[in-house]
Amino acid sequence: MLFRRATHADIPAMSRIRLAVTENALRDPTRITVAMYEDYLERSGRGWVAEADGGIVGFSCADNVNASIWALFIQPGQEGRGLGKALLERAANWLFAQGHAQIRLTTGAGTRADRFYAAQGWRRAPVSATEIAYTLARPVVSLAP
Repeated sequence: MLFRRATHADIPAMSRIRLAVTENALRDPTRITVAMYEDYLERSGRGWVAEADGGIVGFSCADNVNASIWALFIQPGQEGRGLGKALLERAANWLFAQGHAQIRLTTGAGTRADRFYAAQGWRRAPVSATEIAYTLARPVVSLAP
């Protein structure tokens, strides 16, 4: 398994994964454009991909402007291998390194993603019957010996 920073060349694979998921599926696939991916990879954020079995099997994107996780998706059939946790960790650590004291994201209520973020220690707050907001505060580093 290899994790690396995502590049423009990875956008087609990232888009395929995003469109293949069954939970938190896009109602309108045209809503997410190549320009949006480019923005989060090159201008307002950063992205990472997980490679396994000769291809990209997951990705995450962090939004530095809004201190949020814009995307975290794993190719169907590749779940349960620790990819999501590793990709989320990279995105969260990068946002904290940019100086954000707290980061956030939203996901569908009652989904595997909902349970995943709760299990990672994120603070859960219902937004509506179908949407959940999560926040994570920067870990406090003790300077004591």
